[in-house]
Amino acid sequence: MEKLYEDSETGCCKRFEPEPWEDKEITWHGKLFLKDHVTSFFHIPLNFGKVMVKNMERIKKANALAPEPVLLSDEKSLWGADIYIAISKEVPEAEMEKISGTFLSKVFEGPYKDMGKWINEMKTYVSSKGKNIKKMYFFYTTCPKCAKAYGKNYVVILAEV
Repeated sequence: MEKLYEDSETGCCKRFEPEPWEDKEITWHGKLFLKDHVTSFFHIPLNFGKVMVKNMERIKKANALAPEPVLLSDEKSLWGADIYIAISKEVPEAEMEKISGTFLSKVFEGPYKDMGKWINEMKTYVSSKGKNIKKMYFFYTTCPKCAKAYGKNYVVILAEV
């Protein structure tokens, strides 16, 4: 696949800057995403790469790449997750979803095995703000290959409040 973002050092994912996402309140009004589904086994994705390549090719072909990449995962069951890829306009032959709401965001860094700990930290953070979580989305900021190249594996948890 050709280089997605001109300012990407890896030819794949942009280097993630955590500051705009750390301890923030974010409000979206109809933010446009391409929606798809990934099959999982106990929350371990089985076809994530294949689904991402297919959708990124569609997005690139439609010239709908978002200026800033956002990839959300809704871990709705042990057996699968809905993924949402931010786009700049509708993509033909793909399912679209508009997400609206207010979200508290927090950035975590480390191996995915720490996800349970991060979720608990997020629950504590939201509670400390006097809010209740309606839903959580997980923003995987880079693919594993790029995380290794950059030396950091950031995950942002967005809690809809």
